[in-house]
Amino acid sequence: MDNRTGPAVITADDARRCAEIAKALGDPVRLRIYSHLAANCCSTVCACRMPEIFGISQPTFSHHVKKLVDVGLVSREQVGRWAHFSVIPEGLAPLRQLLDAVPPLRCGS
Repeated sequence: MDNRTGPAVITADDARRCAEIAKALGDPVRLRIYSHLAANCCSTVCACRMPEIFGISQPTFSHHVKKLVDVGLVSREQVGRWAHFSVIPEGLAPLRQLLDAVPPLRCGS
């Protein structure tokens, strides 16, 4: 965040980063995958049953989880035949910083 032009003005780089994160989480399937992984804290989750859990095909799961990996929200580790995924704890930090910087809005009061 940059205070040179007023309180809590977001920089172009921060805006791009936050938009990438929001776009990745903007899909309901990806949001459910992220939520499932986050519920497992820092443990890795095998991809072997994930498509079944979400009622999607393996290629569809791979597509969605790749988007989460690409923006830095999820890490991937190959263990034998299966990929294992886990949430990157600091992945949401840019979005959190943006939301924390927004003061409470009191419009019309």
